[in-house]
Amino acid sequence: MSVLGIDQITYGVQDLATCQRFMLDWGLALSSEAEDHIVLSSLNGCKVVLAKADKPDLPPAIEEGSTLREVVWGVDNEADLEVIAARIQGDPGFVDQRVEGQRRIGCTDPNGMAVRFQVTQKKPIEVACAAMNTWQAQPRVNTPSPIYERAQPIEVGHVVFFVADVKKVEAFYTERFGFVSSDRYPERGAFMRCAENGGHHDLFLLQLPNGKRGLNHVAFTVRDIHEVFGGGMHISRCGWETQLGPGRHPVSSAYFWYFKNPAGALIEYYADEDQLTGDWEPRNFEPGPTVFAEWAIDGGLDGNTRRQKDASGPKGQFLTEKN
Repeated sequence: MSVLGIDQITYGVQDLATCQRFMLDWGLALSSEAEDHIVLSSLNGCKVVLAKADKPDLPPAIEEGSTLREVVWGVDNEADLEVIAARIQGDPGFVDQRVEGQRRIGCTDPNGMAVRFQVTQKKPIEVACAAMNTWQAQPRVNTPSPIYERAQPIEVGHVVFFVADVKKVEAFYTERFGFVSSDRYPERGAFMRCAENGGHHDLFLLQLPNGKRGLNHVAFTVRDIHEVFGGGMHISRCGWETQLGPGRHPVSSAYFWYFKNPAGALIEYYADEDQLTGDWEPRNFEPGPTVFAEWAIDGGLDGNTRRQKDASGPKGQFLTEKN
């Protein structure tokens, strides 16, 4: 039994219209719309639900304000659901329900987050991605790298939470669902992937000294580094605010760009993370600025000038022109 990744996330939000506008700018497609919630989809069918925070059937929030209320993970088949159900049926908040005809089981994790599982509804897709020419190998011949005017996220790649007890939550996801730890900040953080073979992390747990619980960010996978840049500059042109980026994480090797999200906390475009197998040995890192980012642009890039925020735009036809 192995978990395949995130199938759906649900936000409880205070301003549904603003959050809808943001997610459409972000590159998600509108799937359905109702008075108290909307459903959007990524390229492979991963769903993002925006619901009014007072919608009666939403799971309880782990923090005040707009935030994530539920994470639904996908599995391969009904037999996998039965295995998980047997493991969690005695846990707080256990549910075995039908949602729009789809069986969904779940419980509440030790941090208070509603976690659910269903047979995956995502579909396999093929997308054109940039090939990187290096000194050793040059797979891109007679073909320029792409330039993206905006992003179309492929899926929700990972979620990151502030947790009160990182060891307890890490053990819960390992024992109940077979998650695997990729790397750690000892006593402070755990990067976890949902199967032995896969991207560096699908879930990151971060313990702060004050024991705060809440959402840190939700990350969306895009094709390549060029889409990180193109998507980020489009969001900048739309008037949304960068938190940090673009930049590159040393721990996962991924390129990133974080924005402030009206639906709660932060939201990230990322690409080119490390791919791991069961042979990988988890590493320990001491938290610090250079561990979080090998390099990063504070304030982001201006999507119109194509320069760092507040820098003057280009003048003349060539960079080397002098007035």
